[in-house]
Parts: sequence; C-alpha cells; structure tokens
Amino acid sequence: MTSRQRAYLKSLAATMDAIIHVGKASVAPEVVESVREALDARELIKIGVLKNCADDPREIAQILSERTHSEVVQVIGKKIILYKPDAKKPKIKLPV
Repeated sequence: MTSRQRAYLKSLAATMDAIIHVGKASVAPEVVESVREALDARELIKIGVLKNCADDPREIAQILSERTHSEVVQVIGKKIILYKPDAKKPKIKLPV
C-alpha cells in the first residue's frame, strides 16, 4: 500500500466511529471473528481499545491484521484502522 493510498484511507476513517471495542479479553477468538465479519461487510473499519485492556494497541493491530489477512492503516492512541479490500467487488476505490 502506498503512502497516498494510506492517506486516502485515513481521511475516510477520520469521520468513522469505532464499531468494535477490544476490552479485558484482548484478542479473543470472538473479537477476531467480529473483525473478520466487519471487514467483509465494510472493507475499512475503526477499532477502539478500551482502558481496561492491558495490551499495546500496536500489538493488537498486528495480531488482528495477521488473523484477518488485512492491512493496518493506522494506529493512533487507542484507535486502530484496518483495511481489507473485497477480492471480487471492492467498495472503496483507492488512488493509484
């Protein structure tokens, strides 16, 4: 992913609310499945890491991206942005 594409995805995610929250259980199988379903439905999602989660948000982002075969767009504070294009019919058109 180029820096231009990453910047475009960041701009799209700026107005989004976190749709998944990672809490005390951290990266439980249920959280991974929720992330996978959300990525299939939306392609671009924002995840919030709650204060009661002891793990580092960057580590959580890396684990989630590996398990869902997605890309980490950005991690700022306790917010994670993940992107996974739909293989058949992408909803988000990335700049070249």
